[in-house]
Amino acid sequence: MASARSEVKSASESQTPTVSARFDAAYLQNPSPSYPRMSRRAGEEGTVMLRVRVLADGRPSNIDVAESSGHPRLDEAARETVRNWRFVPARQGDTPIDSWLRVPIAFRLQD
Repeated sequence: MASARSEVKSASESQTPTVSARFDAAYLQNPSPSYPRMSRRAGEEGTVMLRVRVLADGRPSNIDVAESSGHPRLDEAARETVRNWRFVPARQGDTPIDSWLRVPIAFRLQD
């Protein structure tokens, strides 16, 4: 009988809507990345797409470069910045869960 309850529970859990994690809520006050001085002098620009594992408590766990800006200094500056960010965790129903999130970080010299 216990296995029947487990099956019913997992079937209902799979139907519970999941809400994705977020990094853009204003109250998180996540700082913008610092533009590396050498990159600014060299005229390097680009967008880094990071793949971030967000834990249920809103902290980042793994930060991988999914798409490089083409400039290692910018990629590393993006990773270092996001390492200190906080996130709104994903939720399954009312329960916070671990999830993966893609985070774009743009470096533009005019900014």
